[in-house]
Amino acid sequence: WFPLQSQLSQALNGLSDRAKEAKEFLVQLRNMVQQIQENSVEFEACLVAQCDALIDALNRRKAQLLSRVNKEHEHKLKVVRDQISHCTVKLRQTTGLMEYCLEVIKENDPSGFLQISDALIRRVHLTEDQWGKGTLTPRMTTDFDLNLDNAPLLQSIHQLDFVQMKVSSPVPAPPILQLEECCTHNNSATLSWKQPPLSTVQVEGYILELDDGNGGQFREVYVGKETMCTVDGLHFNSTYSARVKAFNKSGVSPYSKTLVLQTSEDTQSEEQTLPFPVPLERSQLRRMSPFSSTLNLQPSFSGRSYFELRSSAHQLSLHSSLQSLNSAVDIKKMVAVAWFSFDPASAHADIIFSNDNLTVTCNSYDDRVVLGKTGFSKGLHYWELSIDRYDNHPDPAFGVARIDVLKDAMLGKDDKAWAMYVDNNRSWFMHNNSHTNRTEGGITKGATVGVLLDLTRRTLTFSINEDQQGPVAFENLEGLFFPAVSLNRNVQVRARVGSP
Repeated sequence: WFPLQSQLSQALNGLSDRAKEAKEFLVQLRNMVQQIQENSVEFEACLVAQCDALIDALNRRKAQLLSRVNKEHEHKLKVVRDQISHCTVKLRQTTGLMEYCLEVIKENDPSGFLQISDALIRRVHLTEDQWGKGTLTPRMTTDFDLNLDNAPLLQSIHQLDFVQMKVSSPVPAPPILQLEECCTHNNSATLSWKQPPLSTVQVEGYILELDDGNGGQFREVYVGKETMCTVDGLHFNSTYSARVKAFNKSGVSPYSKTLVLQTSEDTQSEEQTLPFPVPLERSQLRRMSPFSSTLNLQPSFSGRSYFELRSSAHQLSLHSSLQSLNSAVDIKKMVAVAWFSFDPASAHADIIFSNDNLTVTCNSYDDRVVLGKTGFSKGLHYWELSIDRYDNHPDPAFGVARIDVLKDAMLGKDDKAWAMYVDNNRSWFMHNNSHTNRTEGGITKGATVGVLLDLTRRTLTFSINEDQQGPVAFENLEGLFFPAVSLNRNVQVRARVGSP
């Protein structure tokens, strides 16, 4: 009996291993479903942006060709009108000479006729010669000798198609965070990772993601080939979560395990050692720069970063200038910047994304709402929105909103959004469908709308082309706010983030 029990136990151990592998495989498949959905949205937005670029280029060329046709039209009209004027003058002169000659012929005085007849005959012949060959021939044709050869372009459009990439290798395995090399220094964090030891899959690069230090959504802070990144300018006394994934031509790996980092409390205390909350590792915290609110995430190496790279000379110069201000001014607040991209997951389905989710438009004539991926609950934050397209004088709205704001109405129609909506002549502030502070001055294509969210003073202020638009728009703001925009198909907006 006991040998059979042992045999069954060993068999169950093997089956348990298979069940564990199956569970991990299901997690991988579910992650693939999510990744396919995200890639599909991004690919569709890219395709729309590429086709829109072709349409814009064709419209610009159409305008140039129409301008040439108009110039040819004006030239033809001028030549014909000049010939009409010249011919009218000559006809008037000829008719006058004819009438005079007829009166002379009627004259009964032979002596008087003989005196002027020779001169009149010469004048008549001279006038007739002036109506010589070509005088009564049009100098301009009515046809337009322009022929648009669009056959090659039409053929190229018909041949426009996707290029299928050949899958040469499987998706990479999740990277492993090297806890012994991950640490926080003051308000900076250094993260290091590697591929699993037995992995042979080729990796083209890594994507490091960090949340906002307040339990908000993750965002990309580094994309590149390196396996270490330093993130500067985090909030003091905040807890950040970090994770990394690998990618190659076949796709993107699942995420690594999430690492939680704790930044130091301030810039004055002595060097100390504090543990990471998760996992239970310890890492030294050292004091460095005073720029606690400079949200300036910069990779330690080459690669793509969504944040400005600030040299030490720039930092020293900026720090010196700020120290010269009145001591009551909060230095940390003066240098805060905001970063976000638009969020396809929470946006209305009619919103169209492009440019790494920094540009949005809409395929509906009704107003639709899109939010930024990053929420703000403290500090001073500023971002700008560039109006890349503005047709037929619509009234887009800009501002901040809760995550559960209405997505199928103009921003500010409910109590979950605080916004400024603006047309080509004036603007209004709106919250909970209450319209206030009509202000002259609107937007056109190329205009820039600025949004200043001061969660220290709990205020929201707007600007157009760097000039403040109206008074302080809203006060007593408190909680978690996401950048927000509402627009229809007549508007395209591009977020300009990471600005001082």
